Amino acid sequence: MPVSSPDQPLICLLPGLLCDRTVWEPQVRGLSGLGEVMVADLWGPSSFPAMAEKVLAETGGRPLAVAGHSMGARVALEMWRLAPERIERLALLSTGFHGPRPEERAKRMALVQLGYDQGMAAVAARWLPPMMHPDRVRDAALMAELTAMVCRATPQVFEAQQTAGLERPDAADYLPRIACPTLVLVGRQDGWSPVPQHEEMARRIPDAELVVIEDSGHMVTVEQPEAVTAALAGWLQRPAKQAAA
Repeated sequence: MPVSSPDQPLICLLPGLLCDRTVWEPQVRGLSGLGEVMVADLWGPSSFPAMAEKVLAETGGRPLAVAGHSMGARVALEMWRLAPERIERLALLSTGFHGPRPEERAKRMALVQLGYDQGMAAVAARWLPPMMHPDRVRDAALMAELTAMVCRATPQVFEAQQTAGLERPDAADYLPRIACPTLVLVGRQDGWSPVPQHEEMARRIPDAELVVIEDSGHMVTVEQPEAVTAALAGWLQRPAKQAAA
C-alpha cells in the first residue's frame, strides 16, 4: 500500500452518467500501487459545476490527478476550470467538450420519463446495449453488473444528471489553456463519443496524449479494463512539463 501525504496527488476517478464505483473497480485495483485512489460520488447535484465543487470540497485541498469517464470527464474539466492550481494531471475518457445540441433534450428526457414510468431496469435495458461493443453485450456477467449499477440509481438521480448534461458548459475556449499532463482516451467503437471528437479535443489541449482502445465501446473502463489501466498508469508516471523560466 503506498504511503500517502497531503502533498502527493490524490488519484480521483469520476464516474459517468448513472455510474458509480463499479465502472472504476478495475482501475482502483490496478492503480493503487501508484498512489491513494478515490472514486467520487456524483449522484445528487444537478449541474456539472456543482458536481465539480462537491468533489473539490471533499478532497480537502489536496493536489489531484483527475480522471473522468463520460459525464465524469465533463466534471473533471469543470474542476480544472474552477481550481487549475489543484489539478496536476487530467484524463478525459469517452467524452466531449461542446455544449448541448438542440435535439438532446427530447432524447434525454424520454429516458428519464421511462425511469419514472417503468423503473430503472427498463432504462438499463434500453440505454446500456447500444453504447457497448457487441462482444461485451454478449458478456452476461458484465451486463448484469452494469444493470445492477443502473438500478441502484433512482429516477430522481437520473433526472438531476440529465439536467446537468443539458446545461453543460462549452469547454472549447479553455481547452488550449490546460497545461498539466493530459490523457484523452476513447474506445475505437464508441458510437456515443466517437474517435474524431477525441482527436479534436487532443489537438486543442497542448501536448495531450491520445489513446484509442481497440475492441471497445463507450464503457471502456470495464470493456477493456487492462488496456485502460495501463494507459492511466502511463499518464500518472508521465513527467510534468517544466514551467517556463
